[in-house]
Amino acid sequence: MIERLKDAEKRYSQLEELLASSEVMADMEKYTALMKEYKTLSPLVGKFREYLNTESDVADAVELMESGEPEMRDFAAEEYKDGKARLAQIEEELKIMLLPKDPLDEKNVVVEIRAGAGGDEAALFAADLYRMYTMYADSKRYKTELVNVNETGLGGIKEITFVVSGDGAYSRFKYEVGVHRVQRVPETEASGRIHTSTATVAVLPEVEDVEVEINQSDLVIETIKSSGAGGQHINKTESAIRLIHKPTGIVIECQDERSQFKNRDRAMKLLRAKLYDMKRAEQDEKIASERRSQVGTGDRSERVRTYNYHQGRVTDHRIGLTLYSLEAVLNGDIDTLIDALATADTAEKLKGASE
Repeated sequence: MIERLKDAEKRYSQLEELLASSEVMADMEKYTALMKEYKTLSPLVGKFREYLNTESDVADAVELMESGEPEMRDFAAEEYKDGKARLAQIEEELKIMLLPKDPLDEKNVVVEIRAGAGGDEAALFAADLYRMYTMYADSKRYKTELVNVNETGLGGIKEITFVVSGDGAYSRFKYEVGVHRVQRVPETEASGRIHTSTATVAVLPEVEDVEVEINQSDLVIETIKSSGAGGQHINKTESAIRLIHKPTGIVIECQDERSQFKNRDRAMKLLRAKLYDMKRAEQDEKIASERRSQVGTGDRSERVRTYNYHQGRVTDHRIGLTLYSLEAVLNGDIDTLIDALATADTAEKLKGASE
């Protein structure tokens, strides 16, 4: 580990020199790439330097205990004890920082929510999840863009697709994949009986053109009229796009933009995300043991969370975490859940790295 950290510090020093050179500063593309690498290394190198400084303090304490005056030995012994504890803590932090980063974490995400079992109540729950995620995105200063929505007449959503843009969006939303379950009394239930309904959430990283090659001859592109229950998403002109990828059978509809060109562009981005996700799923199957060790990468068929209105609780079944703050969660306060999932995921990866 120390050798890797020394290599990182050496590269960090090289980057400092390169970024200060007139040649690099004149090449904006190169400067931007090097600056990104520099910023990525900064926390790691800073923590490593803190480790070296603490290690030096511990060595000084040992020297003082061995050769110092009697009245200084107790002080030195305390410094040694504190220093060793701090060294152990920093070492654990460095191990986490050295874990391989998910290359997708900084990507924007495509989120799909579909009503599952439960009829109209499931559609209403899907709408609640969409509201929760948009409020969470707002709290993180992420931008949300609606791609396509199929609404019901009661204010519910049969299915919805939207894009969340911002630094680290995928690193947060990736833990939401799976079946979400709600337990509550529907407004139409006269007897007051609690119903259980579900909605599925899929989270796909938005990828660039170069990451997925699409043959234009494999596409069928149709213009259609926007559809839905009414409201701002309806457009009487045929600006909506239906895109069919013949090899996979994937169908994409995009109707939120007023421009046919913009809808087509957005549909292509969504298709790339789906094709990339399919390719990644195939790779994951080949390394199933690694997939099982990661908390946040379950598939859409896995029940991940229950929202119980009667008890005011939310339970994440992957890590056994229960919060009695249902209203806050549904208002977008889901950082506690995501942080706990990320921590559990990191712990599993550390365990795997040590085996």
